[in-house]
Amino acid sequence: MSLLQRIFRRPDYHSEVTSFIGDLKAAKPNLEAQQRAGRALLWDKQVDRELQSEWKEARVPQKAYVYGSGA
Repeated sequence: MSLLQRIFRRPDYHSEVTSFIGDLKAAKPNLEAQQRAGRALLWDKQVDRELQSEWKEARVPQKAYVYGSGA
């Protein structure tokens, strides 16, 4: 470590949030795997672009005020 880095080095600081997350991960070692499984379940999906474009083309435009009688 250079002299300049030693002069400006801050002590090892951990906020309350960082400490809480560290304690939580220590208490539940499989927490990160559960988070990844949940993300894969809800977000990590393969999108079929062709099917998506067909769906957009088949969509019927909605009128400005849906609850009106049309008269």
